[in-house]
Amino acid sequence: MRQRFPERPPPDFAAEIARGLGPLAATLHPGARVAVAVGSRGIANLAVVVRHVIGVLRAAGATPFILPAMGSHGGATPAGQTELLAGYGITDAALGVPVRAGMEVAEAGRTADGWTVVCSVEALRADAVVLINRVKPHTDFAGPLGSGLLKMLVVGLGKHAGAAAFHAAAARLGHERVLRAAAEVLAARLRLLAGVALVEDPRHQTARVAVVPPADWARREEALCAEARELMPRLPFAEVDLLIVDWMGKNISGTGMDPAVIGRMIHGYSLAEDAEHRHPHVRRLFVRDLTPESHGNAIGLGLADFTTTRLVRAMDRHATFTNALTALSLQGAKVPIHFDTDREALAAALASLPLADGQQPRIVRIRDTLSVERLEVSEALAAELAGREDLEILGPPTEPAFDTAGNLLPMPA
Repeated sequence: MRQRFPERPPPDFAAEIARGLGPLAATLHPGARVAVAVGSRGIANLAVVVRHVIGVLRAAGATPFILPAMGSHGGATPAGQTELLAGYGITDAALGVPVRAGMEVAEAGRTADGWTVVCSVEALRADAVVLINRVKPHTDFAGPLGSGLLKMLVVGLGKHAGAAAFHAAAARLGHERVLRAAAEVLAARLRLLAGVALVEDPRHQTARVAVVPPADWARREEALCAEARELMPRLPFAEVDLLIVDWMGKNISGTGMDPAVIGRMIHGYSLAEDAEHRHPHVRRLFVRDLTPESHGNAIGLGLADFTTTRLVRAMDRHATFTNALTALSLQGAKVPIHFDTDREALAAALASLPLADGQQPRIVRIRDTLSVERLEVSEALAAELAGREDLEILGPPTEPAFDTAGNLLPMPA
């Protein structure tokens, strides 16, 4: 079956970026060194946006370079962060500008709460900084701010040391309070030129490109985050007995699988029936594989109940543990019950469900938490689709298809 999502025309990337960034870039002096900060997420059209930003800066006579802004990701090493960007087509060869991936930081100031804010030395030395990031609700906290320009400014440009300091302070004082306080310190210390904020639609395609002057970051990000929340893809069912996720990874979500889709938070969850109800309520979660773009970072694996031995073997413990310890999300690095084949894992997951006699399991299968337009569902759920205009059945029921090794065949494109 598939969910019917509204059609949206794609934005004109070149026109939007030129119109918003051009006047700001015109204020730069000739030869100004501009750090173009890019993160580790798999953002739609990211390389296209970066290329247009670099083009506008060059046209203004500036000298741009790429600065990885991803905290501790990539194993908290220059080589690892450079490799992550290369996976998205962001390289010196492809863009004609250098990638400066050093992890060195320096103190940028102190917040009113008394904790030290650090920032990438490359950003501090630059004549100007442009941030490029997707704006969406955060995976760890709720509120008007989410994951966007301010988070990249504080956590991304903080590199490993800054990300660790942020999460430690946030655990005591609250994420949004610390985010706003640190952003004020950095805004006073850095030469911020602009933020390029991207919002995606339910199909993981770019719905909006907004070039935002630094003075408007917090206000505009609140509005963009609200828009992104409305556009986020979700499962069309409130109760799911077994959710099968084919792929998890850092390119899909900061937590491998988006909590808004799976109904489980990175800092812990409960399977008890009397637990605080979240949408959806997923009783069992089976995740099958780790994306190659994750480069072994399997943070979020602990949100699953079952997985495969191949996914566990694909996990880079250093990258995963570094991310979990930096973000204080220890739950996300735990390894669930795992089996050699999908068939074994599915059998165990279904056997563990406390279903009443004769009750058929409500099963949903998705490719990943960014791709929920097309789903496979069990007959118990298919029976509930009558009269729902937001859902369309694409074909009759079939038996699950396994290969000779006992693993599920890929979902149809």
